[in-house]
Amino acid sequence: MKWLSKMNCSLNHPKKLDLFSAISPFSYMRQLTLFTFPPNLQILKTLCSDGKLSEALLEMAILGLEMKFEGYDTLLNACLNRRTIRDGQRVHAHMIKTCYLPPLYLRTRLIFFYNKCECLGDARQVFDEMRERNVVSWTAMISAYSQRGYSFEALNLFLQMLKSDTEPNEFTFATVLTSCIGIYGFHLGRQIHSLIIKSNFESHIYVGSSLLDMYAKAGRIHEARGVFECLPERDVVSCTAIISGYAQLGLDEEALELFRKLQMEGMSTNYVTYASVLTALSGLAALDHGKQVHNHIFRFEVPSYVVLQNSLIDMYSKCGSLTYSRRVFNNMSERTVISWNAMLVGYSKHGMGREVMELFELMREENKVKPDAVTYLAVLSGCSHGGMEDRGLEIFYEMVNHKDGFRPEIEHYGCVSDLLGRAGRVEEAFQFIQKMPFEPTAAIWGSLLGACRVHSNVDIGEYVGQRLLEIEPENAGNYIILSNLYASVGRWEDVRTVRERMKEKAVTKEPGRTWIQLDQTLHTFHASDCSHPKREEVHTKVKELSVKFKEAGYAPDLSCVLYDVDEEQKEKVLLGHSEKLALTFGLVNTPEGTPIRLIKNLRICVDCHNFAKFVSKVYGRKVSLRDKNRFHHIVAGICSCGDYW
Repeated sequence: MKWLSKMNCSLNHPKKLDLFSAISPFSYMRQLTLFTFPPNLQILKTLCSDGKLSEALLEMAILGLEMKFEGYDTLLNACLNRRTIRDGQRVHAHMIKTCYLPPLYLRTRLIFFYNKCECLGDARQVFDEMRERNVVSWTAMISAYSQRGYSFEALNLFLQMLKSDTEPNEFTFATVLTSCIGIYGFHLGRQIHSLIIKSNFESHIYVGSSLLDMYAKAGRIHEARGVFECLPERDVVSCTAIISGYAQLGLDEEALELFRKLQMEGMSTNYVTYASVLTALSGLAALDHGKQVHNHIFRFEVPSYVVLQNSLIDMYSKCGSLTYSRRVFNNMSERTVISWNAMLVGYSKHGMGREVMELFELMREENKVKPDAVTYLAVLSGCSHGGMEDRGLEIFYEMVNHKDGFRPEIEHYGCVSDLLGRAGRVEEAFQFIQKMPFEPTAAIWGSLLGACRVHSNVDIGEYVGQRLLEIEPENAGNYIILSNLYASVGRWEDVRTVRERMKEKAVTKEPGRTWIQLDQTLHTFHASDCSHPKREEVHTKVKELSVKFKEAGYAPDLSCVLYDVDEEQKEKVLLGHSEKLALTFGLVNTPEGTPIRLIKNLRICVDCHNFAKFVSKVYGRKVSLRDKNRFHHIVAGICSCGDYW
């Protein structure tokens, strides 16, 4: 009778009728049936499995005090799968209203739910109200903090867990290790490693992968490799983590070598693995290997996630093949701001200012993705490298006036000072820096010092150089550029003073290196190289080329030698530059007409740039060289940079 009276009451109440009218006729009839017969949990389960969560929540309201563990568990799982925060809160509120005391399992599910819905505060409140906790609930809360980047909170909670005498499991260790970043985090991570060994979890695949990832991110790649080699089995996560570690630290050759080795051992791969390998190939500018990896991705039908496509764009552009980069970009069904930025940076590094501006305007027209800080850095840098200083200034002042709702940051001011300096407007750049709303960084002063060196502005250069030596006394580059500036105007006594100061500070200069890949082998050349197996043959050929090119009009630029020696000795020094050695090696060991691709770790000198132009002109070779700042594509003796770099 109680249920029958409820039915009559509901049929006579207009608000109740309106509620049911929003439901399908079949569901409406079923609701009427529920008033006639006592409801049961099976209906609730059926509704959830059919995806009818709203109706299931109505069922919960009808059940009232009869809701038990199984019903709440079913509803929470449905809410968690769909990440519907309000529905989950209704379930939680129902527990509170009906004075239901959820067991440990359901409270832990609530933590999972709130974490999935990015309600970290609610998750912590549930956790704090728990009278009893087990390893799963502790791990769930630690994971919630780790996933959101709250490393300190995750580590602090882990320490509280240990004090509570709760034993961590493999998932706890794997989770907390992801928060062991920074000096404090890494120090604690090493202690956790000791605890992992004592707990016999070191060989667990999840724990091992997190350990090697922690060491790799801390720059301890050898310790990461040690953990990797000790794993009894390796999965795609651990293999990807170690390859990614090498790639992120710039140990590109090691990353590629390890990838080959693991492939021969039958390593399983996913899109993250390939993205890491492509990062390494980008650093090596290894186009042939990059194409092989791309073909492998097609052949094995690896899902084309955006992150993988972005890596392909970056790899092709850094390997000097913008045509392939743009092809990947054009074929993307979805583009993120990272996709646009990768393409813009590619054009910028190649000095293609016009293409940078065209793509930037297209991005604005489509209006699907908002430009960010990196977008504007790429655009300003493209204008700088492309000799488009006036257009770059227009873009900058559009930023100042908030055209796209974006306020310029100090890095954008740095781009403008670099833009002015490259254009020879050194005094204007100096004044611009002094009027900035930010304190100039060492990078900004360094850029201006480089411009002073190129345009022989000793007065400003001397002031800037001294400022840099005060700010960064351990940076060898500042000493080198300042001494080069003095050397360019014959102030040898000042050159000696700067170099003696370098010795006093025990500052060492990064040696120049140039790479060239031939027949799947990467060859590395150093200045005046004595280590390469064919060094004698290469040195002899460089001398022959110098004589031949002089007949065609080549004149060694002795100002590139920054030592106070006679002209004959200066010319000998120039012939030993790593760019010339690698270029000559490529010329001798590749078929006629084959393009020669090089990569250098420092900025190419003027004389080597001229030498490369004569190789291109005399031998009909296309020369592509990527230095620290940009690309140089030389065809028939003419460089894409327009001798402006």
